[in-house]
Amino acid sequence: MSVDAYGGRVAVHEQVIDGFGTVRVLPLDPKADAGVVHGWVSEPRAAFWGMNGLTEEQVREIYAHLDTLDTHHAFLALHDGEPVGLLQTYEPDADRVGECYDVEPGDIGVHVLLAPAGRDGARPGWSASMLAAFSAFVLVGLDRRRVVVDPDVRNEKAIARFLRQGFERGPVVVLPEIDLPDVYLPEKRAQLAFLRRETVSGPPVRT
Repeated sequence: MSVDAYGGRVAVHEQVIDGFGTVRVLPLDPKADAGVVHGWVSEPRAAFWGMNGLTEEQVREIYAHLDTLDTHHAFLALHDGEPVGLLQTYEPDADRVGECYDVEPGDIGVHVLLAPAGRDGARPGWSASMLAAFSAFVLVGLDRRRVVVDPDVRNEKAIARFLRQGFERGPVVVLPEIDLPDVYLPEKRAQLAFLRRETVSGPPVRT
């Protein structure tokens, strides 16, 4: 592991991708990162993330609550030292998605939100390279056998991106509403997709 200059945090994953740069994954700091995350989740393009309209303080509170859980984790992704994305992992059998499919030993759930490619505009291979780094982290770095994702069925761009990355299309399911004091999630029609560890290949990984 290495200490990243961004906040002095220890990177839990580091990967150098030829022709792309260095991707580092850091534990999310709810207080320090609330501003940048709020900027991302407030954009119209992030509507399916479900946080449009929230204040920066509300975003901070949500991730502060997430930080208290043993089953759900949030990470900040850096590309060459600049924050470019949000990665969340969770145990499917401790999440509502676990009610909608047969959870296998070694499964891990993932939510991904990528920032735009940067001030220079769209960059070929941007999403693919970031998803490759995330997949390496959760499957190799965390020693898991299979990733499950559950994008909103209307989010055709995200679904297509996962399928291009090698994910296998699963069933369309209805994730039940969650209405608890600390969290509210509306009912959601989701397209499940899965990526097995044996299908992942790529550049060397340092964790």
